[in-house]
Amino acid sequence: MHAYSLDLRTRVAAACREPKARKTQVAKRFGVSRSFVGELLRRERETGSLAPKPASGGPARLLSVDDQAWLVAYVGEHADATLAELNATWQQHTGRTVRQTCIWDVLNEHDLRRKKKPARHGT
Repeated sequence: MHAYSLDLRTRVAAACREPKARKTQVAKRFGVSRSFVGELLRRERETGSLAPKPASGGPARLLSVDDQAWLVAYVGEHADATLAELNATWQQHTGRTVRQTCIWDVLNEHDLRRKKKPARHGT
C-alpha cells in the first residue's frame, strides 16, 4: 500500500488547524481514516514533518543466498516435486522448518514452475 501524498497530508493538517475542527469530520471530508488524521498530527508534533516514514523494506529473509541456491539446484534436478515434497526435503536437508510460501517465494523469484506433466508434441 502506498503512502498518502504530501499534498493530501498538508491539506488534512491545515483542516485540523481550523477553528472547531474535529478529527472525525476532517477524516470524512478527505476520505481518510480518523486514525490516519490522529497519527499525522502526532507525527507532525513529534518530528515537525508531515512526510511519510521511509519504507521499512519488509521482514528479513528466512533463506540465505546459499539456501536459495541449494533449493533452486534441487528443483532443477526434481522439477516435478510438489511444494510439500520440497518442504519436507528442505527440512531433512537443513533441520529447519519454513512455510511452503517461503519456498514458493524463492521459486517464483527464479521463475521456476512445477511441471506436472511432460509436454506433448503433435497430438
